Amino acid sequence: MIDWFAGRVAETYDGDGETERHGAVDPVVDFLEPLAAAGALELGVGTGRIALPLAARGVRVEGIDLSPDMVAQLRRKPGGADLPVALGDFATTRVDGRFSLVYLVFNTIMNLTTQDAQVACFENAAAHLEPGGRFVIEVGVPDLQRLPRGEVFRPFTVRPDHLGIDEYDVLGQGLVSHHYSIDRGRVETVSMPFRYVWPSELDLMARVAGMTLSERWGGWRREPFTAESESHVSVWTLG
Repeated sequence: MIDWFAGRVAETYDGDGETERHGAVDPVVDFLEPLAAAGALELGVGTGRIALPLAARGVRVEGIDLSPDMVAQLRRKPGGADLPVALGDFATTRVDGRFSLVYLVFNTIMNLTTQDAQVACFENAAAHLEPGGRFVIEVGVPDLQRLPRGEVFRPFTVRPDHLGIDEYDVLGQGLVSHHYSIDRGRVETVSMPFRYVWPSELDLMARVAGMTLSERWGGWRREPFTAESESHVSVWTLG
C-alpha cells in the first residue's frame, strides 16, 4: 500500500482545516469512553488526535497505522511515547490481546480502496474484540445526491490557501480527493484515492464478520441519522 500521509502531509495534518472541520475532539472521546472499559484499539491512529485524549482519561488505548511519519507526529505529543502502535495495514495487522472497543474515525475506512479490503477490516476488528465488544466507524455519506447531473467534481474546501475537490468515479464506487495548497508562495498538490461506502453496505460487512448494528447516529452528539445527514457514526456489536 502507498503511504499517502508521508512527509509534509503528516507534518501539516493537525493544522489542516480538513481535520478541524470535523469538529471538536471532546464529543468523540465522550462517545467512545463508555465503550472502552476493557481497552480500545484505534485503526488508523495517525497523529493520535483521538487516541491520546482517550488515553488521558485512563483508557488503555493501542493503535495501528500504516504511516511512520504520522506516528512520529503522535510520538512528539504529550503521552505519545507511551501509546503502543503497530505499524502496518489496519485491515490485516494484528496486535496482542482483546478490547471492548475498536474504532475508526474521520472517514478512515475509505482509505481502503477495495471492497475486499474493507471487508477484511471488519474481520480484523472482530478478531480484536472480546464477546459483546463494539466496532465504531465515523464516515461520510456519499455525496452523489448533491452532485449536479452529469458532474463528477464536488469542492469540499475553498480557502485562499487551500482548495479541495473530490472527483467521483460512480461506476467504480471510488473517488479521488485533490488538494491544492499554497505554502510560502509554492503550490503543492496531493491527490488521494478513496472508496466511498454506503451505510447498508457497511452493515453487510459487519454481518460477514459476525457483528450486528446496534446504533447509528448523525454525529458524535447522537444527532438523529436522517436522509439529510452528511455523515454517520455507527456501532456494531460482536456476537
